[in-house]
Amino acid sequence: TSPTAEDPADFKPKFRRQNVTEIPTAPESETPVIAAASDETPSEPKPAKPEWKQKREERPREERPKFEKREPRPVQERKEVQPERIEAPAGEEPKSFRPRRRVFEEVDVNSNVTSETPEASVPAAPIEASAPRPELEIELPKRKNFKSPDEVMAPAAETIHNPNRRKPFVSPREFDGVIDNEGVLEIMQEGYGFLRSLDYNYLASPDDIYVSPSQIKLFGLKTGDHIKGSIRPPKEGEKYFALLKIATCNGKTTDEIRDRVPFEYLTPLFPEERLNLSTKADGYSTRILDLFAPIGKGQRGMIVAQPKTGKTVLLQQIANAITKNHPEVHLMILLIDERPEEVTDMARSVKAEVISSTFDEQAERHVKVANIVLEKAKRMVEVGHDVVILLDSITRLARAHNTVVPSSGKILSGGVDANALHKPKRFFGAARNVENGGSLTIIATALVETGSKMDEVIFEEFKGTGNMELALDRKLANRRIYPSIDVLGSGTRREDLLMDKEEMQRVWILRKLMSDMNSQESMEFLLNRMKGTRDNAEFLISMNG
Repeated sequence: TSPTAEDPADFKPKFRRQNVTEIPTAPESETPVIAAASDETPSEPKPAKPEWKQKREERPREERPKFEKREPRPVQERKEVQPERIEAPAGEEPKSFRPRRRVFEEVDVNSNVTSETPEASVPAAPIEASAPRPELEIELPKRKNFKSPDEVMAPAAETIHNPNRRKPFVSPREFDGVIDNEGVLEIMQEGYGFLRSLDYNYLASPDDIYVSPSQIKLFGLKTGDHIKGSIRPPKEGEKYFALLKIATCNGKTTDEIRDRVPFEYLTPLFPEERLNLSTKADGYSTRILDLFAPIGKGQRGMIVAQPKTGKTVLLQQIANAITKNHPEVHLMILLIDERPEEVTDMARSVKAEVISSTFDEQAERHVKVANIVLEKAKRMVEVGHDVVILLDSITRLARAHNTVVPSSGKILSGGVDANALHKPKRFFGAARNVENGGSLTIIATALVETGSKMDEVIFEEFKGTGNMELALDRKLANRRIYPSIDVLGSGTRREDLLMDKEEMQRVWILRKLMSDMNSQESMEFLLNRMKGTRDNAEFLISMNG
């Protein structure tokens, strides 16, 4: 018994290594090997050899000449062993896909066999009892990404018809070129640009559309171009929609705008085409304006008004008359430093673009909004459009520029910087009638008698720059006589280019008649004579009688 206790300790590592190499055959050939040994034992003389010699002879037979002893066995047993040897791993592989797991399992089984080799008659029962143990031990080193064979062999979810399943996700690239939008281009210093929306008063917003520098250079785009085109959704890492294709630019094709003449090089002329403002028989404000201060395409007009004289209502009436009688004109109403409720009222009562910057905004915003509106108007005039801008008021715009402009050290009376009025003058001076088509008309309001010295200085600077002036009288407004127009103080330069000879002579006679009256008497006289007439032509004929 002592050699048997020492011998397994000596040969145990060798026995394990040998069985590791013989992975498939070890567990399945255990019972036949023991049975073969039991068949051979009766033929050999047992008393001649001791037990420890017999065990030594059996061990090398299992290690090295194991296959030699299997040869004399019947072919059926060998065939039964071989398919099991081949099919067992083949059947296990699709289930687990883990060869290491199978190695550990068989090594544990062999260890049980070696411990039970001294008792040759009992090996079958403990092997079956210890079979589930290796499975419990094997589950510990499982991989995290291990999938069961049912999951691996299951069909893809897309191939199974399910009417309740949601529709598959559509890539945003499928909308490329489908979405159309428009905006006014603003080019940044880096070379790229954005299409600004009217909903945000042409200022920066999340809905802006990115325009690449290559598109700007290819088509010769400028700040203020009104562009319509197809856009694409932002890709990963992008914030804005991007412009794919330009359909129109300022109402023209891209080929037509490449050779346009810059606004600064266009030839300015006096207004020659008249804007008819008479709409209704009871629209006395616009009818009087048509007679004594006519407005033409390209006019640079100024409405000189004191507070509470009805200048905002007069602007609304002018805007509605232009949209009704001249639909070909593009009308923009620019409200700078005005009350928010007046902005809402103007936007709801006039069918035109209303761009505003209320008095609770910063001066930088006033300046930026005015600049983008002016640039848009210039770009439209370059391609031959007629544009009208109604500005309320130019005094507040000049105040905003005075706040924003860097100090030059030269201060005029009233606290106005010497360089502050340059850009407001450039805005007002952009109004002109252009030779060979196109015109920009600006009608601006100027505040007087507000008690501020600065407002007086600003008005004096702009007094001689316009070619049409309409004066409103506070005395008429206090007596609730509307329109509160000072007829004698209003007029248009070169009105002979806008009016017929007969009409102009009749108006001159009417002016001579009212020259001896004050503003209140002259306005009451005109209103009484106009009440029974349908239009100005009938009114002038009635004055002859």
